[in-house]
Amino acid sequence: MRHWITLLLCALLAACASAPPAVPAPTQLLKDALFAAPARPVSAKEVFRLSDDMRRFIDQQLTFKLRQTNGSQRALVETLYRQQELKLEYDTAQTRNAAEAFAARSGNCLSLVIMTAAFAKELGLPVHYQSAIVEDMWSRTGDLYFVNGHVNLALGRRLADARTVYDGDQYVVVDFLPASDIRGLRTREISEATVVAMYMNNRAAEAMAHGNIDDAYWLAREAVLQDPAFRPAYNTLGVVYLRAGHAAEADQVFAQVLVGDPANLVALSNRAAALRALGRDAEAERITQRLAQLEPYPPFHFFKLGVAAMGTGDYRSARDWFAKEVDRAGYYHEFHFWLGVAHLRLGETAQARQHLQLALEQSTTRGDHDLYAAKLALLKSKRTQ
Repeated sequence: MRHWITLLLCALLAACASAPPAVPAPTQLLKDALFAAPARPVSAKEVFRLSDDMRRFIDQQLTFKLRQTNGSQRALVETLYRQQELKLEYDTAQTRNAAEAFAARSGNCLSLVIMTAAFAKELGLPVHYQSAIVEDMWSRTGDLYFVNGHVNLALGRRLADARTVYDGDQYVVVDFLPASDIRGLRTREISEATVVAMYMNNRAAEAMAHGNIDDAYWLAREAVLQDPAFRPAYNTLGVVYLRAGHAAEADQVFAQVLVGDPANLVALSNRAAALRALGRDAEAERITQRLAQLEPYPPFHFFKLGVAAMGTGDYRSARDWFAKEVDRAGYYHEFHFWLGVAHLRLGETAQARQHLQLALEQSTTRGDHDLYAAKLALLKSKRTQ
Protein backbone atom coordinates (compact mmCIF):
# COMPACT_ATOMS: atom_id res chain seq x y z
CA MET A 1 0.00 0.00 0.00
CA ARG A 2 1.34 3.41 -0.95
CA HIS A 3 1.40 6.21 1.60
CA TRP A 4 2.07 9.79 0.61
CA ILE A 5 3.99 12.18 2.85
CA THR A 6 5.04 15.79 2.49
CA LEU A 7 8.73 15.78 3.37
CA LEU A 8 11.26 18.61 3.21
CA LEU A 9 14.28 16.88 1.72
CA CYS A 10 15.35 19.86 -0.36
CA ALA A 11 14.93 18.90 -3.92
CA LEU A 12 12.56 21.87 -4.29
CA LEU A 13 9.48 22.94 -2.38
CA ALA A 14 5.94 21.71 -2.66
CA ALA A 15 4.00 23.99 -0.36
CA CYS A 16 1.17 26.49 -0.26
CA ALA A 17 1.91 29.84 -1.85
CA SER A 18 0.63 31.60 1.24
CA ALA A 19 0.81 30.56 4.86
CA PRO A 20 -2.42 29.18 6.34
CA PRO A 21 -3.91 31.11 9.24
CA ALA A 22 -2.73 30.29 12.74
CA VAL A 23 -4.83 27.60 14.40
CA PRO A 24 -4.84 26.11 17.90
CA ALA A 25 -3.04 22.81 18.40
CA PRO A 26 -5.59 20.04 17.70
CA THR A 27 -4.85 17.91 20.73
CA GLN A 28 -7.97 15.82 20.01
CA LEU A 29 -6.06 14.25 17.11
CA LEU A 30 -3.21 13.06 19.33
CA LYS A 31 -3.51 9.55 20.77
CA ASP A 32 -0.46 9.04 22.97
CA ALA A 33 -1.79 5.88 24.61
CA LEU A 34 -1.57 4.00 21.31
CA PHE A 35 2.22 4.19 21.16
CA ALA A 36 5.20 3.18 23.25
CA ALA A 37 7.63 5.80 24.48
CA PRO A 38 10.22 6.97 21.93
CA ALA A 39 13.71 5.51 21.95
CA ARG A 40 15.00 8.90 23.04
CA PRO A 41 13.15 12.02 24.20
CA VAL A 42 11.78 14.28 21.47
CA SER A 43 12.74 17.86 22.28
CA ALA A 44 12.57 21.01 20.17
CA LYS A 45 15.36 22.43 22.32
CA GLU A 46 17.82 20.00 20.72
CA VAL A 47 17.25 21.29 17.19
CA PHE A 48 19.46 24.38 17.45
CA ARG A 49 21.55 23.43 20.48
CA LEU A 50 25.29 23.97 19.98
CA SER A 51 27.63 21.12 20.81
CA ASP A 52 30.95 21.62 22.61
CA ASP A 53 32.70 21.11 19.26
CA MET A 54 30.62 23.87 17.71
CA ARG A 55 31.51 26.25 20.52
CA ARG A 56 35.20 25.44 20.08
CA PHE A 57 34.81 26.11 16.36
CA ILE A 58 33.38 29.52 17.19
CA ASP A 59 36.20 30.32 19.60
CA GLN A 60 39.03 29.02 17.42
CA GLN A 61 37.89 29.99 13.92
CA LEU A 62 34.85 32.23 13.79
CA THR A 63 35.52 34.86 16.46
CA PHE A 64 38.80 36.01 14.90
CA LYS A 65 37.33 36.20 11.41
CA LEU A 66 34.33 38.13 12.66
CA ARG A 67 36.64 40.71 14.24
CA GLN A 68 38.58 40.98 10.98
CA THR A 69 35.43 41.64 8.99
CA ASN A 70 33.62 43.79 11.55
CA GLY A 71 31.03 41.10 12.23
CA SER A 72 30.26 40.47 8.56
CA GLN A 73 28.03 37.59 7.54
CA ARG A 74 30.71 36.79 4.97
CA ALA A 75 32.98 35.48 7.73
CA LEU A 76 30.36 32.98 8.91
CA VAL A 77 29.42 31.82 5.43
CA GLU A 78 32.95 31.49 4.12
CA THR A 79 34.16 29.68 7.22
CA LEU A 80 31.29 27.19 7.16
CA TYR A 81 31.03 26.48 3.46
CA ARG A 82 34.44 26.81 1.88
CA GLN A 83 35.71 23.31 1.06
CA GLN A 84 39.04 23.85 2.82
CA GLU A 85 37.23 24.57 6.09
CA LEU A 86 34.50 22.11 7.09
CA LYS A 87 34.15 20.29 3.74
CA LEU A 88 30.39 20.03 4.18
CA GLU A 89 28.58 17.54 1.97
CA TYR A 90 24.98 17.75 0.78
CA ASP A 91 23.21 14.48 1.65
CA THR A 92 19.47 13.87 1.97
CA ALA A 93 19.76 10.48 3.67
CA GLN A 94 18.95 11.91 7.11
CA THR A 95 17.64 15.15 8.56
CA ARG A 96 20.07 16.24 11.28
CA ASN A 97 19.89 18.82 14.03
CA ALA A 98 22.59 21.49 14.26
CA ALA A 99 25.05 19.44 16.32
CA GLU A 100 24.54 16.29 14.22
CA ALA A 101 25.06 18.15 10.94
CA PHE A 102 28.24 19.75 12.26
CA ALA A 103 29.59 16.42 13.53
CA ALA A 104 28.74 14.58 10.29
CA ARG A 105 29.82 17.49 8.08
CA SER A 106 26.79 16.73 5.93
CA GLY A 107 23.04 17.09 5.73
CA ASN A 108 20.09 18.03 3.55
CA CYS A 109 19.28 21.70 3.07
CA LEU A 110 17.04 21.80 6.15
CA SER A 111 19.84 20.36 8.29
CA LEU A 112 22.36 22.86 6.93
CA VAL A 113 19.93 25.75 7.40
CA ILE A 114 19.44 24.69 11.04
CA MET A 115 23.19 24.41 11.62
CA THR A 116 23.89 27.79 10.01
CA ALA A 117 21.10 29.41 12.02
CA ALA A 118 22.47 27.95 15.25
CA PHE A 119 25.86 29.55 14.60
CA ALA A 120 24.30 32.83 13.45
CA LYS A 121 22.08 33.13 16.51
CA GLU A 122 25.02 32.42 18.82
CA LEU A 123 26.99 35.18 17.07
CA GLY A 124 24.12 37.67 17.30
CA LEU A 125 23.39 37.76 13.56
CA PRO A 126 19.76 38.24 12.47
CA VAL A 127 18.19 35.12 10.97
CA HIS A 128 15.28 34.83 8.53
CA TYR A 129 13.98 31.48 7.27
CA GLN A 130 12.46 31.09 3.82
CA SER A 131 10.68 28.35 1.90
CA ALA A 132 10.60 28.26 -1.89
CA ILE A 133 7.40 28.15 -3.95
CA VAL A 134 7.64 25.85 -6.95
CA GLU A 135 5.94 22.81 -8.45
CA ASP A 136 5.71 19.50 -6.62
CA MET A 137 8.80 17.29 -6.81
CA TRP A 138 8.57 13.68 -5.66
CA SER A 139 10.80 10.90 -4.37
CA ARG A 140 10.23 7.59 -2.62
CA THR A 141 11.63 5.17 -0.06
CA GLY A 142 10.01 1.76 -0.36
CA ASP A 143 6.25 2.32 -0.28
CA LEU A 144 6.53 5.80 1.19
CA TYR A 145 6.27 8.59 -1.38
CA PHE A 146 7.48 12.08 -0.53
CA VAL A 147 6.83 15.60 -1.74
CA ASN A 148 10.24 17.22 -1.47
CA GLY A 149 10.85 20.79 -0.44
CA HIS A 150 13.50 23.46 -0.27
CA VAL A 151 14.33 25.99 2.43
CA ASN A 152 17.07 28.56 2.75
CA LEU A 153 18.33 31.20 5.14
CA ALA A 154 18.69 34.99 5.03
CA LEU A 155 21.36 36.64 7.17
CA GLY A 156 20.87 40.37 7.06
CA ARG A 157 22.65 42.78 4.75
CA ARG A 158 23.45 42.46 1.11
CA LEU A 159 26.44 40.32 0.10
CA ALA A 160 27.50 38.58 -3.12
CA ASP A 161 29.26 35.27 -3.53
CA ALA A 162 29.64 32.74 -6.29
CA ARG A 163 27.75 29.64 -5.13
CA THR A 164 26.37 29.57 -1.62
CA VAL A 165 25.40 33.23 -1.29
CA TYR A 166 22.87 34.96 -3.54
CA ASP A 167 23.05 38.73 -3.86
CA GLY A 168 19.47 39.58 -3.01
CA ASP A 169 17.90 43.01 -2.95
CA GLN A 170 17.93 43.54 0.81
CA TYR A 171 19.78 40.76 2.61
CA VAL A 172 22.06 37.79 2.13
CA VAL A 173 20.42 34.50 1.15
CA VAL A 174 22.52 31.51 2.10
CA ASP A 175 21.47 28.61 -0.10
CA PHE A 176 22.85 25.18 -0.83
CA LEU A 177 21.82 25.12 -4.47
CA PRO A 178 23.91 26.69 -7.27
CA ALA A 179 23.34 30.44 -7.67
CA SER A 180 21.90 29.84 -11.15
CA ASP A 181 19.16 27.67 -9.60
CA ILE A 182 18.05 30.16 -6.98
CA ARG A 183 17.96 33.40 -8.98
CA GLY A 184 14.34 34.29 -9.44
CA LEU A 185 13.22 31.63 -6.95
CA ARG A 186 10.02 32.80 -5.26
CA THR A 187 10.06 32.40 -1.50
CA ARG A 188 8.01 33.24 1.55
CA GLU A 189 9.32 33.87 5.03
CA ILE A 190 8.49 31.24 7.62
CA SER A 191 8.83 31.23 11.38
CA GLU A 192 11.38 29.31 13.41
CA ALA A 193 8.48 27.28 14.81
CA THR A 194 7.70 26.18 11.26
CA VAL A 195 11.33 25.21 10.70
CA VAL A 196 11.23 23.07 13.85
CA ALA A 197 7.96 21.51 12.67
CA MET A 198 9.61 20.72 9.32
CA TYR A 199 12.52 19.11 11.12
CA MET A 200 10.24 16.96 13.29
CA ASN A 201 8.12 16.04 10.26
CA ASN A 202 11.20 14.91 8.34
CA ARG A 203 12.47 12.87 11.25
CA ALA A 204 9.05 11.25 11.64
CA ALA A 205 9.01 10.22 7.97
CA GLU A 206 12.56 8.89 8.23
CA ALA A 207 11.63 6.90 11.34
CA MET A 208 8.71 5.36 9.47
CA ALA A 209 10.95 4.48 6.54
CA HIS A 210 13.09 2.52 9.01
CA GLY A 211 10.07 0.84 10.61
CA ASN A 212 10.22 2.83 13.87
CA ILE A 213 6.53 3.62 14.12
CA ASP A 214 6.51 4.59 17.81
CA ASP A 215 9.33 7.10 17.31
CA ALA A 216 7.57 8.39 14.19
CA TYR A 217 4.42 9.13 16.20
CA TRP A 218 6.17 11.22 18.82
CA LEU A 219 8.09 13.16 16.18
CA ALA A 220 4.96 13.84 14.12
CA ARG A 221 3.15 14.80 17.32
CA GLU A 222 5.85 17.35 18.12
CA ALA A 223 5.67 18.74 14.59
CA VAL A 224 1.94 19.36 14.99
CA LEU A 225 2.43 21.01 18.36
CA GLN A 226 5.30 23.21 17.18
CA ASP A 227 3.27 24.68 14.32
CA PRO A 228 -0.42 23.73 14.27
CA ALA A 229 -0.80 25.49 10.89
CA PHE A 230 1.81 23.27 9.18
CA ARG A 231 -0.46 20.87 7.28
CA PRO A 232 2.20 18.37 6.17
CA ALA A 233 2.70 17.36 9.79
CA TYR A 234 -0.93 16.25 10.04
CA ASN A 235 -0.58 14.14 6.94
CA THR A 236 2.50 12.47 8.41
CA LEU A 237 0.64 11.90 11.68
CA GLY A 238 -2.19 10.28 9.74
CA VAL A 239 0.19 7.97 7.89
CA VAL A 240 1.73 6.96 11.22
CA TYR A 241 -1.70 5.95 12.48
CA LEU A 242 -2.43 4.09 9.25
CA ARG A 243 0.83 2.12 9.32
CA ALA A 244 0.29 1.34 13.01
CA GLY A 245 -3.10 -0.21 12.21
CA HIS A 246 -5.21 2.65 13.60
CA ALA A 247 -7.24 3.44 10.51
CA ALA A 248 -10.03 5.29 12.34
CA GLU A 249 -7.57 7.72 13.88
CA ALA A 250 -5.86 8.11 10.50
CA ASP A 251 -9.15 8.91 8.80
CA GLN A 252 -9.91 11.54 11.43
CA VAL A 253 -6.61 13.29 10.76
CA PHE A 254 -6.91 13.21 6.95
CA ALA A 255 -10.50 14.46 7.18
CA GLN A 256 -9.28 17.37 9.31
CA VAL A 257 -6.69 18.30 6.67
CA LEU A 258 -9.34 18.22 3.97
CA VAL A 259 -11.60 20.59 5.91
CA GLY A 260 -9.05 23.36 5.37
CA ASP A 261 -7.77 22.13 2.01
CA PRO A 262 -10.42 20.06 0.19
CA ALA A 263 -8.27 19.54 -2.94
CA ASN A 264 -5.19 18.32 -1.09
CA LEU A 265 -4.15 15.38 -3.28
CA VAL A 266 -1.91 13.81 -0.66
CA ALA A 267 -4.62 13.86 2.01
CA LEU A 268 -7.24 12.60 -0.45
CA SER A 269 -5.07 9.65 -1.49
CA ASN A 270 -4.26 8.75 2.10
CA ARG A 271 -7.86 9.10 3.23
CA ALA A 272 -8.96 6.69 0.51
CA ALA A 273 -6.46 4.16 1.90
CA ALA A 274 -7.75 4.72 5.45
CA LEU A 275 -11.38 4.27 4.37
CA ARG A 276 -10.55 1.02 2.59
CA ALA A 277 -8.83 -0.23 5.74
CA LEU A 278 -12.06 0.55 7.61
CA GLY A 279 -14.15 -1.37 5.07
CA ARG A 280 -15.81 1.83 3.80
CA ASP A 281 -15.15 0.94 0.18
CA ALA A 282 -17.89 3.07 -1.38
CA GLU A 283 -16.54 6.25 0.24
CA ALA A 284 -13.02 5.29 -0.74
CA GLU A 285 -14.10 4.76 -4.35
CA ARG A 286 -15.70 8.20 -4.51
CA ILE A 287 -12.44 9.75 -3.38
CA THR A 288 -10.49 7.62 -5.87
CA GLN A 289 -12.71 8.82 -8.70
CA ARG A 290 -12.23 12.42 -7.62
CA LEU A 291 -8.46 11.89 -7.53
CA ALA A 292 -8.59 10.50 -11.06
CA GLN A 293 -10.32 13.69 -12.19
CA LEU A 294 -7.92 15.99 -10.33
CA GLU A 295 -4.77 14.05 -11.27
CA PRO A 296 -5.20 11.38 -13.99
CA TYR A 297 -1.53 10.39 -13.87
CA PRO A 298 -0.25 10.64 -10.29
CA PRO A 299 3.46 10.71 -9.38
CA PHE A 300 5.30 7.49 -10.31
CA HIS A 301 2.41 6.34 -12.53
CA PHE A 302 4.54 5.76 -15.64
CA PHE A 303 7.44 4.53 -13.52
CA LYS A 304 5.32 1.73 -12.05
CA LEU A 305 4.17 0.72 -15.52
CA GLY A 306 7.81 0.61 -16.56
CA VAL A 307 8.79 -1.58 -13.61
CA ALA A 308 5.91 -3.94 -14.41
CA ALA A 309 7.04 -4.16 -18.03
CA MET A 310 10.61 -4.88 -16.92
CA GLY A 311 9.26 -7.74 -14.81
CA THR A 312 7.73 -9.38 -17.88
CA GLY A 313 10.82 -8.85 -20.02
CA ASP A 314 9.13 -6.24 -22.22
CA TYR A 315 12.11 -3.87 -22.20
CA ARG A 316 10.92 -1.78 -25.12
CA SER A 317 7.67 -0.85 -23.36
CA ALA A 318 9.60 -0.35 -20.10
CA ARG A 319 11.97 2.05 -21.85
CA ASP A 320 9.06 4.06 -23.23
CA TRP A 321 7.26 4.25 -19.86
CA PHE A 322 10.42 5.31 -18.04
CA ALA A 323 11.07 7.92 -20.74
CA LYS A 324 7.60 9.41 -20.12
CA GLU A 325 8.39 9.67 -16.40
CA VAL A 326 11.74 11.31 -17.14
CA ASP A 327 10.01 13.80 -19.46
CA ARG A 328 7.83 15.11 -16.64
CA ALA A 329 10.21 14.60 -13.70
CA GLY A 330 13.74 14.65 -15.07
CA TYR A 331 15.11 15.81 -11.71
CA TYR A 332 14.70 12.39 -10.06
CA HIS A 333 17.71 10.08 -10.20
CA GLU A 334 15.80 6.79 -9.95
CA PHE A 335 13.88 7.45 -13.18
CA HIS A 336 17.12 7.96 -15.09
CA PHE A 337 18.63 4.84 -13.52
CA TRP A 338 15.77 2.57 -14.59
CA LEU A 339 15.63 4.15 -18.03
CA GLY A 340 19.34 3.46 -18.34
CA VAL A 341 18.81 -0.17 -17.35
CA ALA A 342 16.04 -0.55 -19.94
CA HIS A 343 18.30 0.90 -22.63
CA LEU A 344 21.04 -1.50 -21.56
CA ARG A 345 18.72 -4.52 -21.83
CA LEU A 346 17.91 -3.39 -25.37
CA GLY A 347 21.58 -3.11 -26.28
CA GLU A 348 21.42 0.70 -26.45
CA THR A 349 24.62 1.26 -24.51
CA ALA A 350 25.18 4.93 -25.42
CA GLN A 351 21.75 5.90 -24.08
CA ALA A 352 22.28 3.66 -21.06
CA ARG A 353 25.52 5.47 -20.18
CA GLN A 354 23.82 8.84 -20.64
CA HIS A 355 21.04 8.11 -18.18
CA LEU A 356 23.26 6.37 -15.65
CA GLN A 357 25.44 9.49 -15.70
CA LEU A 358 22.37 11.66 -15.11
CA ALA A 359 21.29 9.37 -12.26
CA LEU A 360 24.74 9.81 -10.73
CA GLU A 361 24.67 13.59 -11.10
CA GLN A 362 21.20 13.93 -9.62
CA SER A 363 21.65 11.52 -6.71
CA THR A 364 21.16 13.16 -3.33
CA THR A 365 22.63 10.59 -0.96
CA ARG A 366 26.10 9.11 -0.70
CA GLY A 367 24.65 5.59 -0.98
CA ASP A 368 22.82 6.32 -4.26
CA HIS A 369 25.85 8.16 -5.62
CA ASP A 370 28.13 5.20 -4.93
CA LEU A 371 25.64 2.72 -6.42
CA TYR A 372 25.29 4.64 -9.67
CA ALA A 373 29.02 5.29 -9.87
CA ALA A 374 29.69 1.54 -9.59
CA LYS A 375 27.10 0.70 -12.27
CA LEU A 376 28.51 3.34 -14.60
CA ALA A 377 32.09 2.20 -14.03
CA LEU A 378 31.08 -1.39 -14.81
CA LEU A 379 29.39 -0.32 -18.02
CA LYS A 380 32.40 1.71 -19.09
CA SER A 381 34.77 -1.16 -18.29
CA LYS A 382 32.75 -3.52 -20.52
CA ARG A 383 33.00 -0.97 -23.33
CA THR A 384 36.80 -1.08 -23.21
CA GLN A 385 37.09 -4.87 -23.03
